[in-house]
Amino acid sequence: MSAMDDNTNHSNGSSHLSPPTVMAYFQAVNQLIPRLPYSELDRIIAVILEAFDSGRTVFVFGNGGSAASASHMMCDMNKGAIDSAQPRRLRTMALTDNIPLITAYGNDTSYEHIFSEQLKNFVVANDVAFAISGSGNSPNVLAALKAAKDAGAITVGLAGYQGGKMKPLCDVCAVVPSDNMQMIEDMHHSMLHSLFTVVKDRIHSGVREGIAASATALEK
Repeated sequence: MSAMDDNTNHSNGSSHLSPPTVMAYFQAVNQLIPRLPYSELDRIIAVILEAFDSGRTVFVFGNGGSAASASHMMCDMNKGAIDSAQPRRLRTMALTDNIPLITAYGNDTSYEHIFSEQLKNFVVANDVAFAISGSGNSPNVLAALKAAKDAGAITVGLAGYQGGKMKPLCDVCAVVPSDNMQMIEDMHHSMLHSLFTVVKDRIHSGVREGIAASATALEK
C-alpha cells in the first residue's frame, strides 16, 4: 500500500510544524479551522438530504482512524438524525463494520477490494458513496469510488493534504488544507459532526433551501 495510506502512523505529518506542547497543538488546530472547506461541506449536506428525500443509501468507508470516523458517522446518521417515531429514515451503511466480509476479501482477493466488492452488492444509481481518507490515496478507497461511479452513484469525500487521487473521483471533495495527519483526522471528525448536526436540523425542520442549486451544480 502507499506510504500515505491512512493506516500509516504519521506522528508529525508536517515538515514545518512540530508542536512542542499540548497548547501549541491546539493553537495550530485553531488556526486551521477558518481555512476549512465550508462551501464543499454545504454541498455534501445537500447530497445527503437529497439521498434522504429520495430514499437512497449513503455508504461510508475509510481506513484506520478514518474507518472509526466512518462507523461513528453511520451511528450518528442512523440513530441520532432521526426521531424514533419518524416513519422515514436516513439510510447510512458503514462498509468498515462487516469484519468477516472484509477479512474474506482481504485474504481471498486483495485488501484493495474490501470496499468496492461490498459496494457492488448494494449500490445503485443515485446512492451516495462517502469516502474518508486523510491522504486521499488509499487504494481500497479509490477502488470503491470507481465502483460507485460505475454504478451511477454520487461520490463525495473528506480528504487532507491536496486531496490525493480521490479528489478527481469525487463529485464533491472537502479537503482539509493541512499535511499533519492528526490534525486532518481531528478536522474530519468535527466536520462529520457538523454534517450530522445540520442534516438532523434540516430533516426535523423540513428546511431544504439550497438543495436544488447544489444538486444542479453537481450535474454540471
